[in-house]
Amino acid sequence: MAWLLTSTALVLLMSVPALALFYGGMVRSKNMLSVLMQVFVVFSLIVVLWCVYGYSLAFTEGNQFIGGFDRLFLKGTFDSIKGEFAMAATFSKNTPIQELLFVAFQATFAAITCALILGAFAERAKFSAILIFMVIWFTFAYTPIAHMVWFWPGPDAYTDPKLVDGLNAKAGMIWQWGALDFAGGTVVHINAGIAGLVGSYVIGKRVGFGKEKMTPHNLPMTMIGASLLWFGWFGFNAGSALEANSSAVLAFMNTFLATSCAVLSWTFFEWIFKGKPSMLGAASGAVAGLVAITPAAGNVGIPGAFAIGLIAGVVCLWGVSGLKKMLGADDSLDVFGVHAVGGITGAILTGVFCSPDLGGPGYVADWVTAAVVKPADYSIVSQVITQAKAVGVTVIWSGVVAFIAYKIADIVVGLRVPEEQEREGLDITAHGESAYN
Repeated sequence: MAWLLTSTALVLLMSVPALALFYGGMVRSKNMLSVLMQVFVVFSLIVVLWCVYGYSLAFTEGNQFIGGFDRLFLKGTFDSIKGEFAMAATFSKNTPIQELLFVAFQATFAAITCALILGAFAERAKFSAILIFMVIWFTFAYTPIAHMVWFWPGPDAYTDPKLVDGLNAKAGMIWQWGALDFAGGTVVHINAGIAGLVGSYVIGKRVGFGKEKMTPHNLPMTMIGASLLWFGWFGFNAGSALEANSSAVLAFMNTFLATSCAVLSWTFFEWIFKGKPSMLGAASGAVAGLVAITPAAGNVGIPGAFAIGLIAGVVCLWGVSGLKKMLGADDSLDVFGVHAVGGITGAILTGVFCSPDLGGPGYVADWVTAAVVKPADYSIVSQVITQAKAVGVTVIWSGVVAFIAYKIADIVVGLRVPEEQEREGLDITAHGESAYN
């Protein structure tokens, strides 16, 4: 409980202030305040929606795609008359936590996922349109993906081999497949990255994109934001063990190591190909490593952390340079290039380095006995295929829902601010304030 309470606060730190500062420093000074405002308000909006219906749709029994309405407005989580809290399972038998604590922890995940999308269309979207889009996308993309990947009956339900098939059938579709996502490679990063890419296409390029200089206005602020993200990410990844145990320790160390490796690989390859290593590159490399190790954090060993971090730095560098040019999208703050590309890289490599033969812990093969898969029975090819299927579902589901959500927001209020407002900057025109006076 103490570790999960701490982790929840750490993940809150990842959004406000960390993500807000990271994104804010990368936009032009006339849009700094708008980014801070968007992250702050979207985070708050999603926390409220999560407590109203999001948690219920994601983490109660329904079907393999979506949950039910048993926990609307968090009913049933606390009995005020008896003074009793409902309990929720962790990943160990007979080790429950208060369900409200799990609700709070997962609320921060839902909220930061939506906030991540904001970077893709920064500096040009209407604030009202953003809020409309977020309500729709959260409801029809985030909650179903979270349910499909993470919902299952819990270890205490598996008391007899005869019950296994029936219990498995109650879990989310991607969980049933056996896909591994420790802390949100699919649910958070690929989900948000794809939604961001779709948004950058639908909303269109910034006025003057490719012709005018659009360099970050405050890289020290971006570096501070990236550093706070790294700090908070220990709650994100190690907290996803739901217990202060060996799994949390492994996730903690992997998060530490893979991120450092990604900083180095991004920095040195940028140095080689562009002639100079940049602070923005180092900060982006850190986030790339954090993203890629997220699905793998408690699912791979130390060798996997080395490999995933080093690979992610290079792949995401290509994602924000070569791939971005190929796609022709104005993804303002490289949400797709870092989060979707990094998330896909991490998700696929999780299937490789989870293997006990490559230093990984394997996975629980029998929840009745809690027995871990034997090295001889682990198939890298089979697991990678399963991981790829999970990635594919997330990409398609998020992309389709995002496109529809943007179109609805466009019909209702319009997606973009007028050109003259965009040129003046969203700080003044949208919020009547300025980040710097």
